[in-house]
Amino acid sequence: MGGGLLIAGTTSDAGKSVVTAGICRWLVRRGVKVAPFKGQNMSLNSFVTREGAEIGRAQAMQAQAARVEPTALMNPVLLKPGSDRSSQVVLMGKPVGELSARGYHGGRQQALLGTVLDCLAELRGTYDAVICEGAGSPAEINLRRTDIVNMGIARAARLPVVVVGDIDRGGVFASFFGTTALLSPEDQALVAGYVVNKFRGDVTLLEPGIEMLRGLTGRHTYGILPYAHGLGIDEEDGLRVSMRGAVRESVVAPPVGEDVLRVAVCAVPLMSNFTDVDALAAEPGVVVRFVDRPEELLDADLVVVPGTRGTVRALEWLRERGLAAELARRAAAGRPVLGICGGFQLLGEHIEDDVESKAGSVAGLRLLPVRVRFAADKTLARPVGEALGERVEGYEIHHGVAQVLGGEAFLDGCRVGSVWGTHWHGSLESDGFRRRFLEQVARDAGRRFVPAPDTSFGVLREEQLDRLGDLIEEHADTDALLRLIEQGPPAGLPFIPPGAP
Repeated sequence: MGGGLLIAGTTSDAGKSVVTAGICRWLVRRGVKVAPFKGQNMSLNSFVTREGAEIGRAQAMQAQAARVEPTALMNPVLLKPGSDRSSQVVLMGKPVGELSARGYHGGRQQALLGTVLDCLAELRGTYDAVICEGAGSPAEINLRRTDIVNMGIARAARLPVVVVGDIDRGGVFASFFGTTALLSPEDQALVAGYVVNKFRGDVTLLEPGIEMLRGLTGRHTYGILPYAHGLGIDEEDGLRVSMRGAVRESVVAPPVGEDVLRVAVCAVPLMSNFTDVDALAAEPGVVVRFVDRPEELLDADLVVVPGTRGTVRALEWLRERGLAAELARRAAAGRPVLGICGGFQLLGEHIEDDVESKAGSVAGLRLLPVRVRFAADKTLARPVGEALGERVEGYEIHHGVAQVLGGEAFLDGCRVGSVWGTHWHGSLESDGFRRRFLEQVARDAGRRFVPAPDTSFGVLREEQLDRLGDLIEEHADTDALLRLIEQGPPAGLPFIPPGAP
């Protein structure tokens, strides 16, 4: 087939990632060999492929939906923000430097277009179909000249475009019309139509608006997807929580034992790979909350200090807010704390950082006997090991190199009493290890909590991806989508004034 489709959105978080994943799962169930693609991704939520390349976790999730192994080809450019104005640029899975937003959009981005198109062409030559995901909105008219992820690649590769809008936010018809009307005639010729996402209620009430939209734009609406609860699918730009609120996708199930287990995750600045706690939230009886105040740690049975793109900045934030002092009190009282990646580093004695923050010598929280030195080269790995008598798989993404000076060995990190630290992301997705770890946490916390004996995070993830495939199969015009993928943009799509200025 060699076909393709670009899923754009009226806004960030409109549902591009999940719609792309759903189309991938629907196609692979039809016997189509399909791959996901995102030319440029801005995210602190990343993953390491088997060849040691760093890509966005959303693309790794979409590859799982397509039942293929993720590779750097699927996300050739990854931007990892280090501040409001600069990002680390990861090219083909490897970091190549830091750039300001002005520097990136001022020339470097356009220079990467050739690499992005080469990757897309290679995927299209290998797979029957490639489902591409855009970023933000295709109508970012201030950035159109240097665009390599939305209409820039759609026009270069002659991809049909479907725009997704989140009706739960309101204003979806105005968003569809305005997005189209702000594009140039050449770009509009590729916009085949729309998908309404997160609809609640009676679809017949929406149909008059759909007909009016078709009359105004001459374009088809390819699906009205209902709001679906419990889709714990990796996102890239937004945290799937509200502050001081539980993880929204937590399984609502009673505990197996007599008690629940409360997990507080410190919402540090530049938090990375917050999906590390998804496997905890999937356990019946485990309540996971993201917090930013010391009093919110008081009733927690486990406190997680997650990864961050700014270890020294996160350390300062913990001290400023009083969370550092509360973590020290917890450790002294033998109450469980888990540090992951950057969270592990700041629990140590000392940090030497001339790379990430360029702060030089900084004292850590001194809860673990570890000294950290930041190296120019980033560690990207997929380690396998053992902890608490169980096999563990994970992945590593860090500049900090840890020298462990004592304690009990734990996943290439260490443990002292009830304080644990490791560079391994994803370790809690290993079911046997997660159960043993939660049993230990419950003992240390004095809780009569019992992990469910049969929770499989991998099975839950497959069920979620199948639900996404079901949403597409049951609520989208799949015949029309297949024609788009196979045949390209429909001919004769009308121009909607005023067009791009």
